[in-house]
Amino acid sequence: MAFKIKRAYEPASSSDGARILVDRLWPRGVKKTTAHLCCWMKDIAPSPKLRTWFGHRPERFVEFRGRYERELSRNALMSRLREFGGGKLVTLVYGARDPLIKHARVLLDVLRRESPTSVARRPRTRARTSDYIVEHKGRIAKRHS
Repeated sequence: MAFKIKRAYEPASSSDGARILVDRLWPRGVKKTTAHLCCWMKDIAPSPKLRTWFGHRPERFVEFRGRYERELSRNALMSRLREFGGGKLVTLVYGARDPLIKHARVLLDVLRRESPTSVARRPRTRARTSDYIVEHKGRIAKRHS
């Protein structure tokens, strides 16, 4: 299962795999006939309350990320989205302008973090210190004995 993100205003390509719109609102100016979407999962997007609070303000992104991850942990559509990917490429389509502060990036990170295939591919650097290992990017995890 592989996921990537792409802006709704970029043309669809055959390398996109299944294209799923993950915004609560339809992107302005994008025609449904040219979007080449297999489905629109508007309920996977941040809640209206969280979306309006965030307002794409860069200084709120860190807090937004945490709040949105909590919403995703309780969202039943996450399992459906993972199943949809089941061994094929899925492109999460979004409409936000900013390439760095957007909910699609958070969603992609959560999907990759929880995906068994992405975990298997993640390189590890082990430092044996008592019962702990230091994983890639400095994460510390308890060693399974």
